[in-house]
Amino acid sequence: MLQTKISYKPYTEKNFSSLKGLTGISDKTLEIHLGLYAGYVKNTNILNEKVIELTEAGKTGSPEYAEIKRRYGFEYNGMRLHEYYFGNLKAGGSELKDTSNLGKLITEVYSSIDVWKNDFSKLGAMRGVGWAILFQDPITKTLSNHWITLHEEGNIAGFNPILVMDVWEHAWLLDYKPADRPKYIEAFFANVDWSVVESRLIK
Repeated sequence: MLQTKISYKPYTEKNFSSLKGLTGISDKTLEIHLGLYAGYVKNTNILNEKVIELTEAGKTGSPEYAEIKRRYGFEYNGMRLHEYYFGNLKAGGSELKDTSNLGKLITEVYSSIDVWKNDFSKLGAMRGVGWAILFQDPITKTLSNHWITLHEEGNIAGFNPILVMDVWEHAWLLDYKPADRPKYIEAFFANVDWSVVESRLIK
């Protein structure tokens, strides 16, 4: 057993209560979605508290400890990816200009914004639950679209999330039929705050 206590600063929910009136994404969907996000913050804290408890009791080699550690990626990424997702939205959205730094970088990699958007949209429309994410490689500064299964499978080590789109059913099923996920994706794009997305670029 440890003789000293482990210090831990709990995570707190970010306030997205002003995120209302989105195009094609109802306030009811947002309310439910934000409640789900709050659950990830809560569960992340619970896991950390439990790990500390087991560590202080000298039980780091136990099956319980191992299973909690395996759960870390799901809860942590569930919390963080939702913060990226809600953070890159605003009512009315904005325009991605090909003269912006982000627009130029997308064009450099994908030949045009339209080609990139089509690739990102088709990625998000794939069968299954998960996330479509535009990542930036911090070393080469290049961009690439990736599919993330659940929250933790497919994230690229060290890559920086630039644009994050949630395509779990809870993000759109109240507003669209199961076969209409592409309509949700268009609604998502109608609400993207490109100034926030561009601010995530590594210079």
